[in-house]
Amino acid sequence: MPILSAAYGIAIIYITALPVAGNHQTFVGEMLTWLITLAGIAMTLCLVQYVEPKMFPAAERIPLKFPTISVILGLLLIAPLWLVAEGYIVYGMASLAQPVHMEPLTYTTEELREDLLSSVHAVLLAPVLEELCFRQMAISPFRSRGAKVVVCIVMAFLFGMFHVRNFPGAFISALVYGFVFIWSRNIWYSVILHAGRNLAATLLAVYCCLKLGDMQMAKIPVIILPDMKVVVASLFLAIAGVLLLKKK
Repeated sequence: MPILSAAYGIAIIYITALPVAGNHQTFVGEMLTWLITLAGIAMTLCLVQYVEPKMFPAAERIPLKFPTISVILGLLLIAPLWLVAEGYIVYGMASLAQPVHMEPLTYTTEELREDLLSSVHAVLLAPVLEELCFRQMAISPFRSRGAKVVVCIVMAFLFGMFHVRNFPGAFISALVYGFVFIWSRNIWYSVILHAGRNLAATLLAVYCCLKLGDMQMAKIPVIILPDMKVVVASLFLAIAGVLLLKKK
């Protein structure tokens, strides 16, 4: 089931990326990507809701129940800290293998425009489709926690391979999203954390373009290290997010 789920996920995500496969993004291409992704989400939701439980009775124990507002806000507030932590974790791991060349991160107005256009898909649509395919469909058929953890690791590896240049960051993030899903038994927790992380990355692009602070980056593997202002702000946001989750 995990391999089939990964193959299905990779195929459908590849199809959604075809309209923007060129070097320059266009509004029409992005619109086509949004529409194809929406169709993919609808089809995947039908599979998860009606087909998978009949084939794998254990999947019935993990319904698609949407979380409360406090949980949504809490996860969104925690997400920026995860983005920061992801960058430093990948940097630390890469540094153990070889010196990592970091350089100042700069954004032109044109690059920011393209990022903002693609962020609609990256924040609102891609996390839903990816989490349904790589977490919900693959993990929910298994009853034991041990089996779920093994599948989570396998799917994280495949998810990372799909992201090629950003393999370390995608692999680590996929592990976190998978563990969140296993812990919460609710795929929307993973979706919201994933979407919040992507939203934080977009906001960092705006922060950088407006020259509000200094950030460092490496291209292979993809690493972005924000300045201390961002680190401290994300820490305070995460504390507020944890308090909201505890309140829930």
